[in-house]
Amino acid sequence: MKRRDFLAGTAILVLSTMNSRAAVISGGLPWTPNAGSPPVPVRPGPWHYFTSDEGHAVEALADRIIPPDPQTPGGKDSGCGVFIDRQLAGPYGRSDGLYTRPPFMPGTKQQGAQSAKGPAASYRDALAALDKYCQSKHQGKRFPELSDQEKDDLLKGLEDVKVKLEGVDGKVFFAQVIKDVQQGFFADPLYGGNRDMVAWKMIGYPGARYNYLDWVDRHNERFPLPPVSIMGRTDWSPKT
Repeated sequence: MKRRDFLAGTAILVLSTMNSRAAVISGGLPWTPNAGSPPVPVRPGPWHYFTSDEGHAVEALADRIIPPDPQTPGGKDSGCGVFIDRQLAGPYGRSDGLYTRPPFMPGTKQQGAQSAKGPAASYRDALAALDKYCQSKHQGKRFPELSDQEKDDLLKGLEDVKVKLEGVDGKVFFAQVIKDVQQGFFADPLYGGNRDMVAWKMIGYPGARYNYLDWVDRHNERFPLPPVSIMGRTDWSPKT
């Protein structure tokens, strides 16, 4: 099927995977609910990739990268750990679609990681090394059990390469966690983070609204309407 034929409204047969029957479409686009196969919304629940200890460590990391305040939840309560967990449990964590065969040679930052490990395996190794370091330096305490100041000192040490993790580049790991937490905080809630669109409300981002025609020529004004996720908004759902 050629794309131009479909857009021109030529009658075509489309196989429906839902009921295994053919459907005839003519005269326009098939504007039916979920016709575009949207991503499946992430639901709260058990960790999909992390162990319980790993998940708690990532949530503790997220809360130091984005600390909570009286107005906005931090990285943990906004769902950044869930976002990272679901990403690592899927194609991203396995490096699907990327070339991961040898030879592996040192590369530049622009070339990305030169390793057979995907993000999921890298996280697992780094979290294990972080746990080992914390227990050896803090009388058996794990990262979530440290005081906020101890956590910050440790993370600054990773960033400054003063804290060494066994078998892991701590600076690279910390930079990766910062990036992933930021993505989880500002991504659409569909993916597990940014719960209740807290990050969008904080910065005044309108989200996935249908259009902004009334606002095209209005500059430096705060958009007055609340944000909308790809999934809509909770107050639009019927009350049962």
